[in-house]
Amino acid sequence: MVKINIDGQELQVQEGITILEAARSANIKIPTLCYHEDQRIKSVCRICVVEIEGQRLLQAACSYPVSEGMIIKTSSPKVIQARRNVLELILARHPQDCLTCSKNGYCELQDLTQELNMKRPLRYERDIRPHAVDYSSTSIVREPSKCILCTRCIEACEDVQTIGVIGKENRGFHTIVVPPYGKDMNETVCVNCGQCVQVCPVGALTIKDDTHKIYENMQAGKMLVAQVAPSVRTTIAEALGEAPGIASAGRLVTAMKKLGFHRVFDSDFSADLTIMEEGYELLDRIQNGGVLPMITSCCPAWVKFCETYSPKYTKHLSSAKSPQQMFGPVIKTYFAERENIDPANICSISIMPCTAKKYECQRSEMNASGYQDVDISLTVQELANMIREAGINFADLPETPFDNPFGLGSGAGEIFAATGGVMEAALRTVYEVATGQTLEKLDFHDVRGLAGLKEAEVDLNGTIVKVAVVHGLGNAREIMRKVRAGTADYHFIEVMACPGGCIGGGGNPIRNWKKVKARTESVYQQDLDLPVRKSHETEAIKKIYAEFLEKPLSDKAHHLLHTSYCNRQDLLR
Repeated sequence: MVKINIDGQELQVQEGITILEAARSANIKIPTLCYHEDQRIKSVCRICVVEIEGQRLLQAACSYPVSEGMIIKTSSPKVIQARRNVLELILARHPQDCLTCSKNGYCELQDLTQELNMKRPLRYERDIRPHAVDYSSTSIVREPSKCILCTRCIEACEDVQTIGVIGKENRGFHTIVVPPYGKDMNETVCVNCGQCVQVCPVGALTIKDDTHKIYENMQAGKMLVAQVAPSVRTTIAEALGEAPGIASAGRLVTAMKKLGFHRVFDSDFSADLTIMEEGYELLDRIQNGGVLPMITSCCPAWVKFCETYSPKYTKHLSSAKSPQQMFGPVIKTYFAERENIDPANICSISIMPCTAKKYECQRSEMNASGYQDVDISLTVQELANMIREAGINFADLPETPFDNPFGLGSGAGEIFAATGGVMEAALRTVYEVATGQTLEKLDFHDVRGLAGLKEAEVDLNGTIVKVAVVHGLGNAREIMRKVRAGTADYHFIEVMACPGGCIGGGGNPIRNWKKVKARTESVYQQDLDLPVRKSHETEAIKKIYAEFLEKPLSDKAHHLLHTSYCNRQDLLR
């Protein structure tokens, strides 16, 4: 421990921590811009500079370590002037379209401008880089002229997700973060995960807004039928200003009905449906010599990653569609027939934590109903914007249940939101189907948590089934190396592209690991609170098989609920 003084306050802190960490431990605020608590130190923006007694130059608090006897000033005239000067230089090359920017109200640069009271005219001539906006991706909008070169997105894409579709080009004023060789985003190996959007502090990377399509379909007289993903009930309140981890399924349904959605269904149901198909497929592979290990296919970013980097090993992917893409054809066949509605008059909408779902619903394989199965996929952020735009006070809304005939899904479906949740849900069903015995302890703690790789074993009447769970594409790449080398001695692997699973998806409110932990705790609490905790015991699941699908892996189930994969290696060239 060392003794230091910050702004006249004596502190005893751990030796070697940074000035920023020491200040935050004492609730002393030092402004930052390039800094992100879940990433490595970059020290490029210089907004966090402080004055250290005995030193001529100001030092970046995010990277400078404390030492015994250090006396630090975080808001001296010299420090304030330096920060304002840096900020003026950034603003001189930054577009001033804040009122119409999609990051308005959530922009770290905008917040910093307010904090530093930047209300006088800029001293520097404005010189905005004239780069065109890239709308080519189905999921992400890229506006290079707004980039402040913090490089957070590069770290998220290259180091965490190990894809590296964006990087720095040129030098000095002309430096820019772009895809290589002048390509647009849709010409790269981007998997649409949106983790770059999650860390961008400004409007340089944002979610592609599809809310206008909802209003267009309303005006066209379409029946708006929505499915709501498991994690959305945990993050929508947060997106509207409440604390992370507050579950709000009932208020969410009420808000969506006020917005004009005709039916709002619980995607926990289609998560349960996925477990039925995927679980029976796993048992079939184990019992009949199928390709092992089988790997989950719920995550479209992961599937696209596998198709790009390991196309020969897509045979390991479960053929079961994701919950979103199972619910799509069910709505336009089973539901449409029950309600005597022409499926051509249904606009099928998903509310998802995921930017990659926008890409998934437009895949050519996803038309088992004879139509595009899911017409529009909105993220949590987009739905929150619609709720605000309509002037709905979310905090005061009453609770409304999900609509029938699907009703409330199971706790097993709910935990799909967290890394390890798909695996745990599958094991709850697979164990009882394989053994014919009731599973007394439903909680598989070995596959929970935020470790990059989690492993477990389950005894199915003498057959030991070994499973693994990974999240984040860097961890997925490592486990695929083992699969290719033949050293992945697992029967079943769960992969989620986003850190933390869907609860950390690119379409959620901006995250950090503290928020992910709070959201995850909420998900498991909801599992405990739901009346049914096993997918195969959900009444709506029993009913759809009895009335429509016949049984898991039936011909009809294969047609509507399973898919095939393609080779995307051409994108690597």
